[in-house]
Amino acid sequence: MNPRLQTRVQRYGWDKAAPYYEAGWKDSLAPAQDQLLEFGAAATGEDILDLACGTGLVTFPLADAVGPSGRVTATDLSDNMVDSIIAEAARRGMAHVNAFRADAENLHEVEDQSFDLVTCALGLMYCPDPAKAIGEAFRVLRPGGRAVFAVWGARNACGWADIFPIVDARVESDVCPLFFRLGTGETLAAEMATSGFTQIQSERLNTILPYSDDRAAIDAAFVGGPVAMAYARFDDGTKQTAEAEYLASIAPFKFDLGYRIPGEFVVCRGVRGEQSA
Repeated sequence: MNPRLQTRVQRYGWDKAAPYYEAGWKDSLAPAQDQLLEFGAAATGEDILDLACGTGLVTFPLADAVGPSGRVTATDLSDNMVDSIIAEAARRGMAHVNAFRADAENLHEVEDQSFDLVTCALGLMYCPDPAKAIGEAFRVLRPGGRAVFAVWGARNACGWADIFPIVDARVESDVCPLFFRLGTGETLAAEMATSGFTQIQSERLNTILPYSDDRAAIDAAFVGGPVAMAYARFDDGTKQTAEAEYLASIAPFKFDLGYRIPGEFVVCRGVRGEQSA
């Protein structure tokens, strides 16, 4: 897929997914987000940039950690995700949280060496060129600053992975090409090292995605996730056949109390050296 088209598909797809995102994914993503927050070790008064912030599942714990003397800037491709952050920050009275729409690969609005910590929880897989996003994170970090990225792991460890070929078979081009590349082997750590990060730590986590019934599993996969834009354009018949095919793909993980679908995350932390130019 053309990179500009891929970015546009992700932008408007996540606009559609925003109202359903937390219902479908909050519990499933918690292990990766918790590890990211542990690696980040945000401290009182720090300036933090949270890339691909979504609805703020990482943004607001970071804001709690830095307190009013710190600052958390959240960015996302999706206007609806950004609007959600702004509204929730106002509701919580968190004046030290701000958000704006931005492409993680092109942070033109952000000055060099502006932040103590950059985080990105499960957003890099959607970038046409994730190395550019990692490089941008390095650029905006102060010397000694940290970056922490979380991505989905290897394809064969994620029981829901057939969602992509199921949707791709019904559209003109792949929705998320190379989605699992960064989570394979030590790819993410290697990409961070290439961008200049040192003291790299990597953690691979096995997890379970719990869904109460067929509808919950379908809505998370098709309505609240990365294929939302393509799914929204399907006619009713296409939706039904795609849903049936997806349920067949996850049938081995169905139990009396719903679904327990295996998944895997990779979380990596790196430091921008004190002497970086």
